[in-house]
Amino acid sequence: VDESELLTVPDGWKEPAFTREDNPKGLLEESSFATLFPKYREAYLKECWPLVQKALGEHYVNAALDLIEGSMTVTTTKKTFDPYAIIRARDLIKLLARSVPFEQVFRILQDDVACDIIKIGSLVRKRETFIKRRARLLGPKGSTLKALELLTNCYIMVQGNTVSALGPFSGLKEVRKVVLDTMKNIHPIYNIKTLMIKRELAKDPELRTQSWERFLPKFKRKNLKKRKEPKKKNTKKEYTPFPPPQPESQIDKELASGEYFLKERQKKRKQMEEIKAKQADAIKKRQEERNKAFIPPKEKPVVKTKKASTEKKIDIEAIKEKVKNAKKKKLGALPEEEVKLKMATDEKKKKKK
Repeated sequence: VDESELLTVPDGWKEPAFTREDNPKGLLEESSFATLFPKYREAYLKECWPLVQKALGEHYVNAALDLIEGSMTVTTTKKTFDPYAIIRARDLIKLLARSVPFEQVFRILQDDVACDIIKIGSLVRKRETFIKRRARLLGPKGSTLKALELLTNCYIMVQGNTVSALGPFSGLKEVRKVVLDTMKNIHPIYNIKTLMIKRELAKDPELRTQSWERFLPKFKRKNLKKRKEPKKKNTKKEYTPFPPPQPESQIDKELASGEYFLKERQKKRKQMEEIKAKQADAIKKRQEERNKAFIPPKEKPVVKTKKASTEKKIDIEAIKEKVKNAKKKKLGALPEEEVKLKMATDEKKKKKK
């Protein structure tokens, strides 16, 4: 792409603000918008409503809170000169009704900030699946949502069946894409990775005129669940307009084999021969089964025992000496040396006495 064909915005350029000099005579007619809010938002709206009136009063737009009907209304006045102010005021009360805090909502009155309310309730059929995918958008402890906010420079609020986003137009476009993809079972981490790469590529002025497709990751969808193939596959036969051939009758079979022309005696003789052949086969098989019991089993080969080695000779004299010593000793008796010592100590004791 030629550099001359690309539209460039000078650094630090900002669109001039819309002033009373641009529309000195004001608006011809009064415009108004109203929106309902849930019961649980009543206490918060009561507290912050003076701040809402003050913020809208700077743009000469009136705001009214009806707690009986549960509605918020914004209307233009005779002093209102900006025709788009009422549209911004309408977005402001819509965001307030959808649990967005006032600290973020008042930014909608700026020229470079817009909002987008994405309805996700009807994108998934099953309620359980919807809750899981909505939780996936938030991430563990809101980390996925925080990463998305940092990359798009938008404030995102997931509430009920809607996702409210507030920020610049380019960021809102990316937020809508990520939210819709998440509801279509595409994990937001894939889009977050793509946004991070785009952010880095935008810093390089040389890549401005080049395609970024080679840098962006391409994620293929994997179908983990495969359809089970049936055990019996029914194959359709080819359609033919002609009927199937008729099966052969008994007479046709006899004509083909030549039995039809045989006499009755010959036929009976042939049948008897077939019966006798079958009987002979049956008798033969039965006899083989009976003879199996008389077949001797295979004997194991005889293992020759090794003769005891005569190398180790027993010392008979040593065994005799051990037996003699054992006979001399009584069971539980003390040895001779200990007996002599005991006798000597007893005699000394008697002498002392």
